[in-house]
Amino acid sequence: MKFGIFNMRTIGRLAAVTLTGLALAGCAGTTQDAAVSAPAASAKPVASAKPAARPAPAADSLATAIAGPWRSEADRARDVFRHPYETLTFFGVKPDQVVVEITPGGGWYSAILAPWLAKGGGTYVVGTADPAKMSERGRANFEAFKGRYADSTVFGTLQFSKFGPQEDGACPAGTADVVLTFRNVHNWMTGGWAEKAFADMAKCLKPGGVLGLVEHRAFEESEFDPKGSSGYIKVSTMKAFAEKAGLVFEAESDVNFNPKDTRDHPYGVWTLPPVRNGAPADKPDPSFDRAKYDAIGESDRATLRFRKPAN
Repeated sequence: MKFGIFNMRTIGRLAAVTLTGLALAGCAGTTQDAAVSAPAASAKPVASAKPAARPAPAADSLATAIAGPWRSEADRARDVFRHPYETLTFFGVKPDQVVVEITPGGGWYSAILAPWLAKGGGTYVVGTADPAKMSERGRANFEAFKGRYADSTVFGTLQFSKFGPQEDGACPAGTADVVLTFRNVHNWMTGGWAEKAFADMAKCLKPGGVLGLVEHRAFEESEFDPKGSSGYIKVSTMKAFAEKAGLVFEAESDVNFNPKDTRDHPYGVWTLPPVRNGAPADKPDPSFDRAKYDAIGESDRATLRFRKPAN
């Protein structure tokens, strides 16, 4: 299995999945004390879309992929918070498209996207760090991920495209119909290369292509944190990164909103499920109430759609 940029003339009906060698995407963060203070109410989105009604699996290929027996019970349990059908429908993803997912972490969306695109004649490509530049732990996770998605009869053939602070881009310029990224912006801000990340994703897209982005949503009234240390990012910040990269904001969906999330957690967003960070064993905090944070569920999230201008 060769690592490299894919050739659009040869991929045909291939699909791809992999694991980022960068910091694990999304909720996989480190214990931190910096937290965004929470005003009484969240700023409302500029534009909103009602969730799409999910048909029975037999009537819809995306619903069939979500219901696939290859998905773990742990992954299925998170559907209630991540809303994969409604999210991908809002982004306008089609099964015959070239779809690039950036740093997919453990591959939660990979288990849906790869088989769906493989069956529909599309292509699933993952932007990930060069394995040669990964840490020992990153390489081990990368190999484990490849093993998890090695069954080409279900997931198609894995493809990789380099993405990172020292890489040239997320995929060959102008080749993707859709670029997706889930809960990664805070990691790029922490690393100081969010502007480059957005530029690389924009470069990857075809004219008219879509960037679909989900991220832990900070209150607009909160203080700007250039390092994204709590894990929560303002919608206005993400819009600014995207617009600087030449993308046009199109709409925001409330499908992944969670009104229970106050954002004022002692260990940032990672206090909440699924990470569930808490006081270390050697420094117990008697006042820490795990049940309180578990009752909130997963974070409140922005779901944003941007488009690359056609001309």
